[in-house]
Amino acid sequence: MTGFRFDLLRAQDLPLLRGWLLRPHVAQWWGPAESVEELHADLVADQGTPGATLAYIASLGGAPIGFIQSYTAMGSGGGWWEDVTDPGVRGIDQFLAHADQLNQGMGRAMVRAFVQQLLADPAVTLVQTDPRPDNARAIRCYTYAGFHPVREVVTPDGPALLMHCTR
Repeated sequence: MTGFRFDLLRAQDLPLLRGWLLRPHVAQWWGPAESVEELHADLVADQGTPGATLAYIASLGGAPIGFIQSYTAMGSGGGWWEDVTDPGVRGIDQFLAHADQLNQGMGRAMVRAFVQQLLADPAVTLVQTDPRPDNARAIRCYTYAGFHPVREVVTPDGPALLMHCTR
């Protein structure tokens, strides 16, 4: 699958994103959904500042299909990744918006395309993600997209499986 586009999240995208976050297959892993105002504060207001999370609407063939975000792991704060000392490590999180697109390879293709884009930057040394250990679909997706499990960790959101992808 080719033709993915990742457009920086804009304020006008927030109602769409919030609607996606309310869908059962997304809310199961991402819930509860934040308000549009909270999403704006978390994902739009800080764009352009160093170290900000960069959030994107992922599209395929011109149609929005999901959400993906990246952030610099080192110094991310809030108890996240305090042992990361490499400023080139990027973390990602993502979901597909439409339940009928699950289990068809679209998620792994989207992740693979996004990771390739991140790793095209020579400053990026490693991409990591941290699905919950009981989220078999996400772990399978990330594995097929080129990630390998490192170890189970405890994050501010609870237990997670730390996974890495390198060049």
